[in-house]
Amino acid sequence: MARGRPSRATVYDRLERALVELRERLGGLPSPRESEAIWSDIWHQEAHHSTALEGNTLILREVEKLLDDGRAVGSKPLKEYMEVKGYADAAKWVYAQALEPDDLAADVLINVQELWRIHHLAMTPVWDVAPHEHATDAESPGNFRRHDIQPFPGGMTPPSWALVEARTTEWVDSLNRAAATLRGESPSDEPLPEQLARLHNDFEQVHPFLDGNGRTGRLALNLVLVRLGYPPVVIFKRQRAAYLAAMEKADRGDCGPLGELIARAMHDNLNRFIVPNIAGPARVVPLASLADRNFSIAALRQAAQRGRLEATQTPDGIWRSSRRAVREYQKTKNSRRPKTD
Repeated sequence: MARGRPSRATVYDRLERALVELRERLGGLPSPRESEAIWSDIWHQEAHHSTALEGNTLILREVEKLLDDGRAVGSKPLKEYMEVKGYADAAKWVYAQALEPDDLAADVLINVQELWRIHHLAMTPVWDVAPHEHATDAESPGNFRRHDIQPFPGGMTPPSWALVEARTTEWVDSLNRAAATLRGESPSDEPLPEQLARLHNDFEQVHPFLDGNGRTGRLALNLVLVRLGYPPVVIFKRQRAAYLAAMEKADRGDCGPLGELIARAMHDNLNRFIVPNIAGPARVVPLASLADRNFSIAALRQAAQRGRLEATQTPDGIWRSSRRAVREYQKTKNSRRPKTD
């Protein structure tokens, strides 16, 4: 019988076990200086997909050329290149700020000054070429809005601009008060991904800036995640409809769908970028971290079950192997292929 989509509880449990393994067996997240390749891969993906969620049409190859070579490949509007550049500048700052903080940081998960900095970095390049048509000088990047915002299609109505500073400060304070439960040091009836979903949605409900709130909110979430020692989140552009629907449900108090989306994104980033790069060739890791263009997770699992791949199934039901074992399996697999004339 075909295996169905894992339940939400299974997704949460799988993420929890992966985070424990990252912390206790793999030594936690490396800093950008320790492993530039890991953060560079995540950086490209995040800059591409998070701006695409807002309607940016650059494809990944164009994003890579812009960020790596400073070249605007293609014939898209200048505004779109500047959206990606600004987001990338902010994301690079977020990764470094989380792991190697500057003078803006305090002994908390996030502060208002860091929010301003994220917004300023993300929005200044595009603002320089295409400022918001209704913005006053007081609403430039890094400053709170001084306009009220119309209700969203799903019914969510951001607070009056006069309440923004107080509501944003309340959001920052509530997030920092939750630090112990987010770290797993204090018990909570709410699963970690749903705590994160609620905090992310609460920020978007405040909508503190005139423009760029989605980008700033996702960057702020990643600042908190990396500061906690968790992998950052990349919501893919193909998930846009699911993400917006989950945000609307969270507006109504149901953080489950958004929590599941965040949990899957954290787990995927962990297995796609982080674990394969910090685990040595002989280190035993989950098969999900060893899958690549040569072998899918299903193919590796089948090889393990048949005894062709050196692997073990631990009591938690997860098959584990190493890159060295996969290379040996690939050699034997290639040697069994019949020669052709």
